[in-house]
Amino acid sequence: MAGVTEHTVDVVLPCLNEAEALPWVLARVPAGWRALVVDNGSTDGSADLARSLGATVVTEPRRGFGAACHAGATASDAEYVCFSDCDASLDPGLLTGFVRAVAAGEADLVLGGAGRRAGAPGGARPRRERRAVPDAAPPHRAAAARPRPLRAMRREALLGLELTDRRSGYPLQMVVRARTRAGGCGGGRALPAPDREVQGHRHLAGHLARGPRHARRARGALVRPVPGGAR
Repeated sequence: MAGVTEHTVDVVLPCLNEAEALPWVLARVPAGWRALVVDNGSTDGSADLARSLGATVVTEPRRGFGAACHAGATASDAEYVCFSDCDASLDPGLLTGFVRAVAAGEADLVLGGAGRRAGAPGGARPRRERRAVPDAAPPHRAAAARPRPLRAMRREALLGLELTDRRSGYPLQMVVRARTRAGGCGGGRALPAPDREVQGHRHLAGHLARGPRHARRARGALVRPVPGGAR
């Protein structure tokens, strides 16, 4: 890949009981890239399976999608950090194009993959999830309304965002802060990434009883005006 040499990319894979999906997911991580499986309390042997398949396992006891993502980002020592769901709903192999765009300076943050639910035609999200983010401020409406689990960014730039959300608001906070650091000019780019049927159950940010509630809280905090007029 032009501009990206071997061992400069880590793929963070938040994981909670994904033993069924792990073999397919890890097989799709591009050659030469490191898979960082962040075990967030699995009881189905996911961590041991991931190790046996060649992944580096990071243990994060604090539950939450953001907590798992942050643990993976801080454990990384690569120039580029990518994120993907670990349930086989998206193909990590697609991330090569994302990293290429970041390496070429086309964007600071590249994201792709629409919100979806298992077995739903067209990747539709449950009504409760759609209600969680319908009225975000205009600059962030697309990111809030259509979560995009595939992401790529330079590690140094990612850590410089100083993300604090440790639940399901982590992806939205990433987009908001990336835009803010880019002077509100939109430092991000979205690329298409087709969804696949989810293997097993949804996890972490996908708990229907809690995820949308956490997302609403995160959205409200992120788009609330702060002193000086910045958002």
